[in-house]
Amino acid sequence: MKKAIATAALLLMFNGQWSMANGPLGPKGRFQSIAEKERSMKTSGNPIFEGWYADPEAVVFGKTCWIFPTFSAEYENQLHFDAFSSKDLVTWTKHPNVLTSDSIRWARMAMWAPSVIEKDGTYYFFFAANDVHQGEVGGIGVATSKHPEGPYSDALGRPLIQDIINGAQPIDQFVFRDDDGQYYMFYGGWRHCNVVRLADDLLSLLPFDDGTIYKEVTPENYVEGPFMLKRNGRYYFMWSEGGWGGPDYCVSYAISDSPLGPFRRIGKILEQDPAVATGAGHHSVIRGRKADEWYIVYHRRPKGETARDYRVTCIDRLQFDKDGYILPVKMTLRGVNPTKLGGRKKE
Repeated sequence: MKKAIATAALLLMFNGQWSMANGPLGPKGRFQSIAEKERSMKTSGNPIFEGWYADPEAVVFGKTCWIFPTFSAEYENQLHFDAFSSKDLVTWTKHPNVLTSDSIRWARMAMWAPSVIEKDGTYYFFFAANDVHQGEVGGIGVATSKHPEGPYSDALGRPLIQDIINGAQPIDQFVFRDDDGQYYMFYGGWRHCNVVRLADDLLSLLPFDDGTIYKEVTPENYVEGPFMLKRNGRYYFMWSEGGWGGPDYCVSYAISDSPLGPFRRIGKILEQDPAVATGAGHHSVIRGRKADEWYIVYHRRPKGETARDYRVTCIDRLQFDKDGYILPVKMTLRGVNPTKLGGRKKE
């Protein structure tokens, strides 16, 4: 009897230490078991950190992966951004309140979908605010910091893009740096996507060679959440389809020889698996150190959940076939194995 009591006490101590380090409650408030702890030490598990977070922007700075997600809540409560960092994609550290509405005087709600990039020692944090409609104050803003974890402060004191151009609501921006050093920003909700060129200061827009500022690049079935990556000299343009609050949210893609398209839809690469989760979308992609090692970071709605804002951040492998097409992503509960980042091997 004494042995059984001692064993139970040790188990409680073990679980208590785990809960203090990683948080005892999952999204549904359940206590993590020892088996879950053991699994999470070997792989990332999905979701990769606690809390309701969506629209994850994953980016590697140096040898560390940073994720900047949307806080998934009612619009009026979306007034801050947290960040998460990891050196192996398995163990994550939370950095709360890296940017808040206290630093963005014109933001009053719906602070969404960051895109963060580093240039010359400064980190540029692009975001959307206010769920803006024509004639209102809001849209895409920019904040800056000398550190990826912030704090970030408003770089302009106003939105960079506020007007509705080509039918695209100014949200869901993604900043892409091409090999020639040119920065592009893809953005847009309401089923329309624009691309603009960013000036060298990343705080203003440059016209294209034909004098236009905005070019529409909307592919078939596009809804929101654009993302761009470049592999073997080809441009992979990706986006989300369907309604973000429902189960059919998903990710599709196109391939082009130009960052400006045309982008002809190839098909879906990420969609719901009712046995695992629904509403999978609004993603980003990072590379590991190994040759052709890619990961997709995205949000999804856990199995059994139906509430609009119950979304969690997950990670799985992204792979290509021999012809360069993206293979359908297999959503998992185990997530990914530990890996090293930065200093990528030559291919």
